[in-house]
Amino acid sequence: MKELSVVIPVMDEEDNIELMIEGITNALKDIDHEIIFVDDGSKDRTLSLLKKHTSESLITIEFNKNYGQSSAMQAGIDMAIGKYITTLDGDLQNDPIDIPEMLKLLKDKDVDLIAGERLNRKDGAFLRKIPSKTANAIIRKATGVYIRDYGCTLKVFTRKLAKSLNLYGELHRFIPVLAAFEGGRIIQVPVRHHARQFGQSKYSINRTIKVISDLLFMVFMRKYMLKPMHFFGASGLGVLSLGMLINFYFLVKKIMGDDIWGRPMLLLGILLSLGGFQLITIGIMSELQMRTYYESQDKKIYNIRKVHGGTKNQEV
Repeated sequence: MKELSVVIPVMDEEDNIELMIEGITNALKDIDHEIIFVDDGSKDRTLSLLKKHTSESLITIEFNKNYGQSSAMQAGIDMAIGKYITTLDGDLQNDPIDIPEMLKLLKDKDVDLIAGERLNRKDGAFLRKIPSKTANAIIRKATGVYIRDYGCTLKVFTRKLAKSLNLYGELHRFIPVLAAFEGGRIIQVPVRHHARQFGQSKYSINRTIKVISDLLFMVFMRKYMLKPMHFFGASGLGVLSLGMLINFYFLVKKIMGDDIWGRPMLLLGILLSLGGFQLITIGIMSELQMRTYYESQDKKIYNIRKVHGGTKNQEV
C-alpha cells in the first residue's frame, strides 16, 4: 500500500500535464505516492501525453466519454491504494507543494479531512469569486457544515472516508457535507492559488443550476436520510389535515342544504386530502426502501471511528 494517492480529474488540459506531473513529483519526493489521472473525455492531446508517462506509480484512467468531475474523482478514488488520498485540480491553480503539510496536519490533528481554502483567489470577480462566495454562504446556511470554501478541490482524506463518499452529479462540491454525514472530523487550512496559465475554465452558469439542484438533495439527505417518514409523514399529515378540515366545512354546508358542488375551495380540499395521502404513502415506501437498503447488504446505520480497550486499539 502506498502512503498517498493523488487523484486528478482532467479534461482538455494538454498544456498543463507535463508541468502538473513535474510539480507533484517534486512536491512529494519524500512521500511514497501514486498519481492517478482520470481523463474525462478529453478531445485534445491530454490522453496521449498521459499515456507517455504511465508507470507503476502514474496511472491514467480513460473514460469513453465525458461524465463530469464528480464521476472522474470517484473513479480515481476507487482505483487508489494509498493510506491517504488527496484530490487536486488539473489546471495548475492548486499547488501540490501544499500537500505534504496538509498530510502532516491530518495525521497530527487526527482528523478525517483537511480541506483547502483559497484565501487569495486568482479568478475573475464577477464570474467566479462573487458567485462562489454567495454559493458558499448558502451551502453553509442550508447544511449547517461551516466550511468557508467548498469549491477548492485540494483536499486530503483518510482512505476510509474517501472510499465512503460515493460522488456523482456535482457532489464533489459537497464533499465536506458528505464527510459530515459519515461523522468525519473536518478542518480547513489556507492554501496557495494560482491564476490559470493555459487552457480554459470548464465553469459555466449552467453548472450553478446543477449545484443548486444537488444542494436541495443534500439538505434532504442531511436531515432525513435515515428517517424519510419524518419529512413525508409530517408534511402529509399537515396537508391531509388541512384538506380534511376544508372538506368537513363543506360537509356541514351540504347538510345545511347549501349547494357546494363546483366550489374552488371544495376542489382544493379534495386535492389536499389526496396529496396528503400520497405524501404519507411515499414516506412509508421510503422507510421500507431504507430498511431494505441497509438490511439486504448488512450495512450499518452508524460508523465506528475506533474501538478503545481490549487487546489493542482497533480501527474499524
